[in-house]
Amino acid sequence: MAKLKIVGGRPITMDEAIELRQTVFGSAASPPRGEWTRTGFTFGSANQDYPYGLRTPRNATRGMQSVLQAHIIKQFIFDNKPREKSVPLEELLKPTEAEQALSLYTAMSDILWNIGEKSKAIVALPGEASHIPHSHVYFQDNVTEKLYFFEFTKLDDLQIFMKRYLPYFTENPGPGTLLYLYSAVLTRGMENMRNDLDAPKGAHLMGPHEEGSLNVITLLLTGRATPYLHNGVVYVGDEDHYAVPQFGILSRGAIGLLVWEGENEAMRSASRMPGSRLKTPATPVWVSCCCGHYGVLFNSNRELLRNYHAEKRFELHYYTCAGCYLSMTVDNRGQDEGGGDTGDQEGDRKRDDMVSTPLERLIHTKWMDAKITYHGALPASLNF
Repeated sequence: MAKLKIVGGRPITMDEAIELRQTVFGSAASPPRGEWTRTGFTFGSANQDYPYGLRTPRNATRGMQSVLQAHIIKQFIFDNKPREKSVPLEELLKPTEAEQALSLYTAMSDILWNIGEKSKAIVALPGEASHIPHSHVYFQDNVTEKLYFFEFTKLDDLQIFMKRYLPYFTENPGPGTLLYLYSAVLTRGMENMRNDLDAPKGAHLMGPHEEGSLNVITLLLTGRATPYLHNGVVYVGDEDHYAVPQFGILSRGAIGLLVWEGENEAMRSASRMPGSRLKTPATPVWVSCCCGHYGVLFNSNRELLRNYHAEKRFELHYYTCAGCYLSMTVDNRGQDEGGGDTGDQEGDRKRDDMVSTPLERLIHTKWMDAKITYHGALPASLNF
């Protein structure tokens, strides 16, 4: 698809450009991380392996792309599934180029619409000319200062617009990921973003993380950039300070989140551990963050999260935007069989912990005592 010339929109102002850069990157006086201005949303070839999968380098955009990937997988498996007959998972995940584009702009629209509380969305696209000069308070990045804003109050209009201008997001190298991140932040609103982050003045969305901040993940998954992953609202205080609310995950969404932070896991506070609303989403699709690296876990049986018996033994699939795929069997039947004394069971669990992979440890945060059997060798690109 050719890039169409942008028509309409409202040009960004100096104050908006500074606030936007500060909210996202922490400063407008220094350039943003370079990967955001040269990474777009791109699929692998429809004729090659994993045509449903986005491809991106291991950089700070990987986390955000993994949320898009989870929504795309959900569409192919559950939303587009024919009702008249059973279709194998392999066939559901073999989209054409047209179906790839449809899934991408639909997922992008749905996420923005959810962030805007299903009442509005704002999309940012760059024109050709700069609206803001380079100065000591604003460092030009060749994207932010050229932006036009487009506001929508109907999902259908948003989808039509995203389809029309999709090449701005898929051009690679190009700033597609930055444009989408800006659109999400603008849709949420600057003041709401600051309240979401619940941090001292000067806090911003990004951090030093190699594949992106969890705040970006919660923004796209839940509509709020909260650093707290627990269910609902928890009040934190002591006898010397008033209790203050920490707003976590307020409702269950379509896509879940599983997190395991490796050696730092035991040091994490309860607020940074996903609660049941993230662990048990409406569909069996999870964004995963394992030792700071993002991927997507999924299963094709909608009953997995509704029926206890479906969880006894099932297939689980794992995909990363590096083009890495892995399938496995998760067996929970050992929990029901009993046998052996407690000491032996604890010893077995300790031995399992010593040899289990980081991915298994992450899966155990959802299915604690599951036995996991990989199908085939672990891919070399699966590197935690």
